[in-house]
Amino acid sequence: MILKTKGDQEIIEYLLTAEREVREVVKITDTYPDLTIEKAYELQDGLLARRLEENQTKTVGIKLGLTSKAKQEMMGVNEAIYGYLHADMLAYEWEPMKRSELIHPKAEPEIAFFLDKDLKGENITEEDVLAATKYVAPALEVIDSRYKDFRFTLTDVVADNCSSIKFVIGSQLVSPKNLDLGNVGMVMSKNGKVEQTGSSAAVLGHPATAIAWAAKQLSKRGRGFKKGEIILSGAMSEAISFDSGDTIVAQFNELGSVSFYCE
Repeated sequence: MILKTKGDQEIIEYLLTAEREVREVVKITDTYPDLTIEKAYELQDGLLARRLEENQTKTVGIKLGLTSKAKQEMMGVNEAIYGYLHADMLAYEWEPMKRSELIHPKAEPEIAFFLDKDLKGENITEEDVLAATKYVAPALEVIDSRYKDFRFTLTDVVADNCSSIKFVIGSQLVSPKNLDLGNVGMVMSKNGKVEQTGSSAAVLGHPATAIAWAAKQLSKRGRGFKKGEIILSGAMSEAISFDSGDTIVAQFNELGSVSFYCE
């Protein structure tokens, strides 16, 4: 993608520098108050292209955001958003997460979908999503907005690749045929204390509904989900902050658990 204006390039460099230098910045709509959602996704594309090149990494999937009706109402919007996952964002349960590489991180519990078929088109249904899914697994996404105090508008967060920075996937892979994905319970704890409980029903009623929505949105831009990609289907509860010395664990009914330690 060729960026059309110097302003676009400045915004992308501004956000990339914040990630590189691990520091928060003032949201971009303070300077560009008329930024549209269409333009925000164009900026996201430009940011991701730069990030892929600079970090010598590759795209491995897509993450969904604002999949809770309550969050949508809070943001004053009526639909979800999406960003992309890069290989260098994948973290592992057995390797401590480095607090020094994060600005003001929060953890969200999600269900990860592993596709073994392409999924593209404006008529994709929940049934199509499940038919294209080989496995699901418990996941924790670490979001780390580059914006000061984690405060932003919808267009700000889309341009910032929806606050993406890290994600961890549990070791238990389960066929979606073997469970009711619309009613998976979850308990998330920090240092042994329960912080959040939730259900997959919080994700637009069913995670597959959220993914079908995203497929339709992607089709408007000539895109879709590809075989082999990972999809983080949306948060099942509010995110929780964490710091050095904290251990985060999310336990899912029938899906097992996923965890990480921050050093």
